[in-house]
Amino acid sequence: MSLEGSISIVAASDNHYAILLAALIKSVEVNHKTPEKINFYIIDDGISERNKAKIQSSINPAVTTLHWNPSKKVVPENVKLPVDHTAFPLTTYLRLFGPYVVPESVKKIIYLDVDMIVQDDISKLYNTDIGDHLFAAVQDVCKIVSCDWGGVPNWKELGMNAQSKYFNAGLLLVNTEKWRSQNITTKVLKAMFDNMKHVNFADQYGLNVALVDQWMELDPKWNWFANDPCEDPYLIHFLDIKPTFKNYRSQPVFKTEFYKYLNQTAWKGHKPVGGYNRLFRKAVNKIKKRISKIFSS
Repeated sequence: MSLEGSISIVAASDNHYAILLAALIKSVEVNHKTPEKINFYIIDDGISERNKAKIQSSINPAVTTLHWNPSKKVVPENVKLPVDHTAFPLTTYLRLFGPYVVPESVKKIIYLDVDMIVQDDISKLYNTDIGDHLFAAVQDVCKIVSCDWGGVPNWKELGMNAQSKYFNAGLLLVNTEKWRSQNITTKVLKAMFDNMKHVNFADQYGLNVALVDQWMELDPKWNWFANDPCEDPYLIHFLDIKPTFKNYRSQPVFKTEFYKYLNQTAWKGHKPVGGYNRLFRKAVNKIKKRISKIFSS
């Protein structure tokens, strides 16, 4: 597929979230109405061959092409990832390498977390003019860096303006040329290593510290959090418990929307599973980080 006149999207997933990735891709595909082809660059952090085949079988190849990028080849051998104390999987850090998994001819990417579904034509977002900004994003639930339950805990020590807006890193519209030329990935990782005891939301902390006030704000409907009601969000982000779990507690209508797309994939007929699976995964994520810290020390 030619890259000219196409839309480049990056997502990262492990095997547990392959089911969410399938629904995300299908939602993008179903709601895409303009002529551009869609190139999905997937950073594959251990997705099984069986699940990759299921995702591949779920797309319309006339519209969508999937490019699989093993995470071990995406992260350079000389790059050390921060091992924070949160339950976020190490997979979340892979978004920092998104601008490097696309061909150099690709000037712009959309990065999407896999716990999302798109409800509008993705070309509207992709074709948004971000001017000279490095990237565009949506303000997070906690709104500003000085938010006492989220934000940047050590904003004062870092000399940040208390009212600087804090963005959610789940959706990023990125100028890839600027990202690479300014070595942004290294700057974000350094911000995390330098402030490890304050890291609260994995790489989202590092992004907001290293890139404060360097981003353009998008309409919040492009990253609408599923716990809040909205009649016509452009994109729904399941920040809390995912709709594949029985104890999902966000807006019921958004769970219905999620399954509308999932049922157009090889996971058709899937039933939500018990919440204990989620807690088990969180525990495993923490154990993996501890093991990683031991072997990297």
